[in-house]
Amino acid sequence: MSMSQPAFTQQELKQAAAVYAVDTFIRSGMIIGLGSGSTAELFIQELGRRVEAGTLTGLVTVSTSEKSSDLARSFGMVVKELADVETIDVTVDGADEIETANFGLTKGRGGALLREKLVATASKLQVIIADESKLVNQLGEKMPIPVEVIPFGWPHTAKRLKELGSEPALRLINGQPYLTDGQNYVLDCRFPPLNDPRGMANAIKGTVGVVEHGLFIDIAGRVVIAGNNGVYELEKTGQSR
Repeated sequence: MSMSQPAFTQQELKQAAAVYAVDTFIRSGMIIGLGSGSTAELFIQELGRRVEAGTLTGLVTVSTSEKSSDLARSFGMVVKELADVETIDVTVDGADEIETANFGLTKGRGGALLREKLVATASKLQVIIADESKLVNQLGEKMPIPVEVIPFGWPHTAKRLKELGSEPALRLINGQPYLTDGQNYVLDCRFPPLNDPRGMANAIKGTVGVVEHGLFIDIAGRVVIAGNNGVYELEKTGQSR
């Protein structure tokens, strides 16, 4: 007996979450933080279509990566540097993992974790959009934790991260170290599922050679999930509303 196919593709689910986020959280005249990665790009495209149609006007955007900046500009959106705005009304971004009880996140598979965290913490509201595959009970269940490190002496930094209980792997592109927009390396650190993500976040951040890590704790304000039964928001208790 063949198994039935899902009603929607992952791409369609991410698109539904992006549309919901624009409908629910974005208004003309806002300063909008733009995330990075495939899901955030769908949000930027949806935002851009409405800017082109004239249904959203007066938007200013602050991007978390050069790639997202280029995409926003392709729709005629204004892109400013983070240093040039006092605050951001709302930032919409994706995530690699979402811990449903407390909205803890892992982010950074797209390599923009430092700028993503800077923009998120400058925002009045951080909205995460994702499909149901990103939900986990504990961070680290499915994905390694990206850690941005200084290139100088990076094997020594990797050794220190290994002492924290991880298996760090240098991210490569075409056989060469991947470079972030800040010209740093990324170590993808495979940890066992984290019982104390806050404690591990502090331990990683306190490691010499580390610039930033992909554990986002107490940053997300809303989480929007798209599944085959529709789009819904999570409460921090893990219950939908």
